[in-house]
Amino acid sequence: MGQDIVIVGGAIMGSSLAWWLTELGHPPARITVVERDPTYAACGTAFSNSCIRQQFGNPLNVAISRFGVEFIRNFQAYMGDDRVPPVHLHAFGYLYLAGDAAQAERLHQAQAVQAAAGAATRLMTPDQIAAEWPFYDLDGVVLGSHGPVDEGYFDGTTLFEWWRRLARDRGVRFVAGEVTGIDTRGGRVQGVRLADGTRLGAGIVVDAAGTRGAQVARMAGLDLPIEPRKRYTWVFEAAHPLDRDLPLTIDPSGIHCRTDGSLYMAGATPDPDPAVDPDDFAGDWSIWEDRVWPALAARIPAFEEIRIRRAWVGHYDFNTLDANAILGPHPGLEGFLVMNGFSGHGLQQSPAMGRGLAEWIVQGRYVSLDLTPFGVDRVLRDEPFPELAVI
Repeated sequence: MGQDIVIVGGAIMGSSLAWWLTELGHPPARITVVERDPTYAACGTAFSNSCIRQQFGNPLNVAISRFGVEFIRNFQAYMGDDRVPPVHLHAFGYLYLAGDAAQAERLHQAQAVQAAAGAATRLMTPDQIAAEWPFYDLDGVVLGSHGPVDEGYFDGTTLFEWWRRLARDRGVRFVAGEVTGIDTRGGRVQGVRLADGTRLGAGIVVDAAGTRGAQVARMAGLDLPIEPRKRYTWVFEAAHPLDRDLPLTIDPSGIHCRTDGSLYMAGATPDPDPAVDPDDFAGDWSIWEDRVWPALAARIPAFEEIRIRRAWVGHYDFNTLDANAILGPHPGLEGFLVMNGFSGHGLQQSPAMGRGLAEWIVQGRYVSLDLTPFGVDRVLRDEPFPELAVI
């Protein structure tokens, strides 16, 4: 019953898929998760800011987030194990700020999509923003978009740990090793080879390798438009803390910042933003003084006096075609499935994406949400399925 499955990559996506496969009835003993670094110290999951939002411009991404919130709020019930703790969602909301007419029009269009998909987002004038959060300097802001419910921080580490733990308890095998080859015969996958010479036979191989997703695909002679891209995060304390939660504020400059307990967390994309080696986590920290702090202090004057507590560089598995996930079977090799290219949305999308791909494997089709538009076919046709609301 069921084919042997090898999942390449055991971080948030691989662990979600492994658990969902067992939940939907695939024999756990026929599932192997291969992870090159079982400490997970440098995976995208480890460096994630662990937030979820409804404010996407693509209706399918909104639906995915709506399920994500449902899963987070009902995590214990979904997991069905008395040991599992609840996952708290600190719903401070996201606040997108538009600095010109073109940005405002994008907010209008996106909010219409969100409302049609059932999200409770709202457009706000500068006066309305100032009334609710008087600490902003709104010079140059023409419009805002805010999610008052179901947006904010959640403990993604708990999801990750319990998906992995319960999958293992049910009989899924987690193997420490590096995949160095994909075995094929007659146009279909046969399994994988590891650096230590081990061969794992499988009728299905899932590429859930994050920033190494394109490397794994090339082992099978396939190309994916996925690149590791650096993303910077700083956690700081303010000499004059704000008197209320700071929504995850996306400034027109692209800098973003939010409440982080009693501290604050800011993030930025480097400019230029080249592809990097998956092991390159070095930072050009001049970006803070040159661009990030000036933008923060201009938008929130209370942040003129702050002290950095810690900072790090993480990676997105960035889909250069359309900044959207690539999910499902690759038509170039039967049995080779892709679960990659999440472009910074992976943690919040992991409940729905794990469920969806497990449905496709076990039931032969997507059941709960039709995730077909994320398929590899669009990549091969060079037809983007775009998501413009990328942070």
